[in-house]
Amino acid sequence: MRSRPGNRAQGQLIAGNRVMRCALGRSGISANKREGDGATPRASMKVIGGFRRGRRIAVPARLSLRAIRADFGWCDAPADANYNRLVRLPFTASHEKMMRDDRLYDVVIVLDWNIGSRRRNLGSAIFLHVAKPDYAPTEGCVAVSPRDMAWLLAQMGRGSIVKVVG
Repeated sequence: MRSRPGNRAQGQLIAGNRVMRCALGRSGISANKREGDGATPRASMKVIGGFRRGRRIAVPARLSLRAIRADFGWCDAPADANYNRLVRLPFTASHEKMMRDDRLYDVVIVLDWNIGSRRRNLGSAIFLHVAKPDYAPTEGCVAVSPRDMAWLLAQMGRGSIVKVVG
């Protein structure tokens, strides 16, 4: 995946012979990702798991997807021992809710950014998820249309690589 010329917060995701529009972080792509910078990390990241909210995007997935529950959150507090991990709500440290009011987390693919060997302040919650209708920038994730997500789910499995090149 790479950014679109003239708009660093939007990109092109290339998978097989398909080219898909995607949203990127509001700060574009960065080789020096930091917590809260709004950048999508330039990296090769493995798909390590995923979540789904109900059956809003119904396709056979090669990747096992856990159902999102109302008490799921993701810790984004660098000083917390649960930094960049799934947590149960209520949770006192900074976090985001996985059960959102919008459709963005109808499907969430967790990418191995700062998870396997977590380091404080290097960024958290880097996901592949559903884009807003206008492909507005993300906080650092990669986001695609529901239709493209359905296609990707049929192609990807645990260990698939998502490569962000810049």
